[in-house]
Amino acid sequence: MANGENIKVRRTLHLRFTLPTAEPGQILAMVKASAPFYEFFGSRQVKLLQNVDDPTRFIQVIEYETDETLEVNRQRVAGDPRMQAYLQAWRAVLPGAVEIDVFKEM
Repeated sequence: MANGENIKVRRTLHLRFTLPTAEPGQILAMVKASAPFYEFFGSRQVKLLQNVDDPTRFIQVIEYETDETLEVNRQRVAGDPRMQAYLQAWRAVLPGAVEIDVFKEM
């Protein structure tokens, strides 16, 4: 762009997972401790939702805004050492698979 500004895109990330128990204490503490990490990647809002019908199921919702160039190159971001450390911490806490979806507003 002529003025040197990057185009920003808004995205909503959903991380769906199941815990062995309905107690969210450890995961909630991790979400709160991760706030600086989320802010680094352009986070605007982070929520942890617990399913009322199945309390062992959770969704973490992360709304963020990022440069379009990063959005186009998500695989490169996924290889970033900070992202790898974050994902490793999640894997240590979550015993099962994590489903990840990225959405855009229409």
